[in-house]
Amino acid sequence: MNVPTVAIENVPDPLPEQLSVIDVREPEEWVAGHIDGAIHIPLSQLTERVQEVPEGQSLVVCKVGGRSAQAVAYLGQLGHDVVNLEGGMLDWAGAERPMVSETPDAPYVA
Repeated sequence: MNVPTVAIENVPDPLPEQLSVIDVREPEEWVAGHIDGAIHIPLSQLTERVQEVPEGQSLVVCKVGGRSAQAVAYLGQLGHDVVNLEGGMLDWAGAERPMVSETPDAPYVA
């Protein structure tokens, strides 16, 4: 199966308004640090929450790209315009892209 993938250097900074970010990591990973404005739908909940994925283009992220590739394959089969972030949140953080946290601590990739 061919999963559309994009490298961090090909992701616009700042992200365009029409692009949605879907974060499929687990809750404890999300709380530690995530992309501001991202929609949090853990991979294990994606099938029952798929209606929360907005129409239009989405960038799907996880920690290193494996779970998000599964999500992209699934959402693509349903007709969504989705792409997997190669290297996931580790590459996002490594490129010093902005992140937010749900705690008073500085955001980080858990």
